[in-house]
Amino acid sequence: MQYAELVVRWAHIVAGVIWIGHLYFFNWVNANFAPTMDGETKKKVVPQLMPRALFWFRWGAAWTWVTGLFLLFLVYYHGYEGSNLVEMATRTEPVTAMTWLPAFLGLFVGFLVYDLLFKALAKQHNVAVVLWGVCAVGFGWALSDLLGYSQRAAYIHVGALFGTAMAANVWMRIWPAQKRIITATKEGRAPDAADPALAGLRSKHNTYMSVPLLLLMLLPDQIGKVADLPLLGFLPGVLVVGFGVTWWLYGKGKSVQGF
Repeated sequence: MQYAELVVRWAHIVAGVIWIGHLYFFNWVNANFAPTMDGETKKKVVPQLMPRALFWFRWGAAWTWVTGLFLLFLVYYHGYEGSNLVEMATRTEPVTAMTWLPAFLGLFVGFLVYDLLFKALAKQHNVAVVLWGVCAVGFGWALSDLLGYSQRAAYIHVGALFGTAMAANVWMRIWPAQKRIITATKEGRAPDAADPALAGLRSKHNTYMSVPLLLLMLLPDQIGKVADLPLLGFLPGVLVVGFGVTWWLYGKGKSVQGF
């Protein structure tokens, strides 16, 4: 099982680098480059560049999520001695499906909440962002304090919550809109205004979620460093700092000029 975990973790990291690398390219490079192209240039460049980039982007997202799911089962949901879902000191019985199922189902419910939240509050985007952050922190708190999960498990599941929402965004929102944009550009017509708006907004959401996500994925192996910090204090801090850093990087991306 340890060798299986090693191989899956390796695949998870490689797929994640492919996915998140393209995410940052789209948001901090291409988003500032694309407006500089005229119509004829877009007609030539977009149909050649975007399908190639989006291929690695969407399949990187898919394999990151699939291998992450395998890791959840290998590290947290599998067996008794090998599970890190519940602290060993408080564990009184083997980890069963009834122990991990609430967290697992919560990942999918989380995307539905996220999706409906930003649709319902489309004109109050900042409010939706705050509420989504509250939902993420509440999810971690519920796992830790109500279900008795270990701190390690609580943090990794908040990361998985973001990862699931991000992967679903790629396949259910960004990719369908991008296909329509590419087709319209190739045909020399303007795409429906709703498609660039949706793809751009959800891609931006993914970028903001990715920065705290990366720390939350690393944190379980560094849990001793934050074990004494309350989850309800530390996790909101991670989100605030992560979102702040992302905002700064967006500004930096706009300032970088071509020759």
